[in-house]
Amino acid sequence: MRGFGSSGDTLSTVAAVRALGVDVEHDDDELTVHGVGLRGLGEPAGPLDCGNAGTAMRLLIGVLAAQEGTFEVTGDASLSQRPMERVAEPLRRMGARVETTDGHAPITVGGSAALRGIEYALPVASAQVKSAILLAGLNADGATTVIEPAPTRDHTELMLEAAGARVRRRPASVTVEPAGRLRFDEILVPGDFSAAAPFVVAATLLPGSELTIHDLGLNPRRTGLLDVLERMGARISVFNRRKVAGEWVGDLQVRSSELTGTEIRAAEVPAMVDELPLFALVAGLARGESRVRGAGELRVKETDRIESVTEALKPVGVRIRSSDDGFTVRGVPSRPNGGRMTAAGDHRIAMVGAVAGLVSRDGVDVGDAEAVAISFPGFFDLLETVSRR
Repeated sequence: MRGFGSSGDTLSTVAAVRALGVDVEHDDDELTVHGVGLRGLGEPAGPLDCGNAGTAMRLLIGVLAAQEGTFEVTGDASLSQRPMERVAEPLRRMGARVETTDGHAPITVGGSAALRGIEYALPVASAQVKSAILLAGLNADGATTVIEPAPTRDHTELMLEAAGARVRRRPASVTVEPAGRLRFDEILVPGDFSAAAPFVVAATLLPGSELTIHDLGLNPRRTGLLDVLERMGARISVFNRRKVAGEWVGDLQVRSSELTGTEIRAAEVPAMVDELPLFALVAGLARGESRVRGAGELRVKETDRIESVTEALKPVGVRIRSSDDGFTVRGVPSRPNGGRMTAAGDHRIAMVGAVAGLVSRDGVDVGDAEAVAISFPGFFDLLETVSRR
């Protein structure tokens, strides 16, 4: 695998996989994994610690459901507050033995060799839950189908197809057949859109800016922010678009723009859920009012991101008001004065603060800024390099 990005979340995932008996070689941005087969994972010596990686925890539960042995999956204090019954319940329907702690981690998975395929309608749009069910379905008796209330990220389906699994995709559902084996050769990981998004926003908001980002993942179920920014008047161009292992990849050119407010509807939320805090900042500097609806899922992220972004941006001059399932922003198309905010331990909020500081007049002092290491350890160094050009 080339293009591996080392961060708190990805390294927690590597550590968990190693604890399950998989040989993983890690050298800079290259990762070599010596697979053990679909049912070859071993019982670890202790709990599997996922740190802050919610994706790792939920996908691991799906993988472990068909393994021999008993597994305990844990995480840090923040991850241990996130809802896990949404994964456990459908896996139990498949025959897995999964116990949560009052609906949260720690989670105990007693592997089962007799999973059965199911048809399951997700009550909440969640790519993580969908992926956990599909991964369990690889070892189930019969087909497994997940029905979605709205399209979510489809990286898992694309990767399974590339590995030889039989996957059927429809507009509102995805089905996976049981597999005897999966096979990968070399995997090229494109640039992560969520990691690039703060730079896209900074280049859009800072007068006179122009930025080009190469080899960026442009999966349409991840790039909802681009559609919204263009609707607001942003000048964004995509070129050299191509497919790599089923994933769209391309280069992005961004120029500074004057923006007008817009409304984010519930159907648009899954494609930009991680970028909604950044949108709050964008809306604060656009002309007119902006509103986000149908984003109640933000309340069960690393923090309650509706309240976190509201409390973070008010002190730096953004006129934002929270609601049950989103927020409303009254934009002022001028550079904010700056000030002090706290990230509350949330890496996405820390990145918002950094971009707010870059586009403000006097800078922003971001408390808990070190939280960015969860997903992007080199973020501040790269932001400083880009801002000096």
